[in-house]
Amino acid sequence: MSMLKRSFFISTLVMPTLLMAGQSSSQTVSDGVIAEQRKRLAENTDGQGFGPQSPRDIDEVAGKNSNLFQAAPAHTEMNLCNIHFHVGAEHKGGEFTTYAGNGNGHGSGTGYLYDGQLTKKQLKPYKGDVCAAKSRTLVPGDTIEVHFVHTTAKIEPGPTLGACLSDNIMNPQLRVEAQVIVLANDRSAIDFEDMAEVKRLNGYHQAPNIPTNTGMPVQYAGSTTGPSYNEKGSPLQVSWSVRPEVAVVDIESVASWCEENQFAEDHAHGVRNLVLNPQLLSEIK
Repeated sequence: MSMLKRSFFISTLVMPTLLMAGQSSSQTVSDGVIAEQRKRLAENTDGQGFGPQSPRDIDEVAGKNSNLFQAAPAHTEMNLCNIHFHVGAEHKGGEFTTYAGNGNGHGSGTGYLYDGQLTKKQLKPYKGDVCAAKSRTLVPGDTIEVHFVHTTAKIEPGPTLGACLSDNIMNPQLRVEAQVIVLANDRSAIDFEDMAEVKRLNGYHQAPNIPTNTGMPVQYAGSTTGPSYNEKGSPLQVSWSVRPEVAVVDIESVASWCEENQFAEDHAHGVRNLVLNPQLLSEIK
């Protein structure tokens, strides 16, 4: 792949998190703004051949997008290439159906929240900033959607989704194993550094501690996410596997991971609007 082509592919994969000029992370836009974004998404994808999009409501199986593609292999037969997360679950369903609100219209302050409750002790304020390099500090009670991204390309895990590409293969298959977590001030909760540990197993880079006890994953054909696609279609094809139950994770372990990890992740990414247009959704079988 030429450097020009590689730069283009990386630009379609990377999820921008910086706010638009004049926007405040605490500003909340009206329902009309979100409706207009959805209208523009429909107009900009109509008849353009885009495949199914993400994120979606995993409890709703209907979809009319016919641009299907072959599902990627099981993640255990692919290379883990990147781990990152979004504050506010991008997907809706299972134990995360509470809408956080419209946010600022550019991915901040929106998404879906854990429907359950933490204890008063688990919600005790955490001393110190958590993953606040480019966004607000995370706090106990925050709902986070973690994306374990896998590729069929022969790569080394690294920063941004550009790490999932290779000069020797222009169209690798991609799979995202998604786990929604809720942050707790609780040393006895799950250690995120353990969850995100990377090892080489059977010839593949793997995250062997991806939870296996958070429900049967909902699998569907979709795309990359992030708020840069609120008004345009994502051209990347992704096989998704989204677990419906939420894992309670120790916030201190998330803070430690953000301070040092091989993916150069130091903040939570923004959230793309939930895709509702049936023409942009695959059928979940």
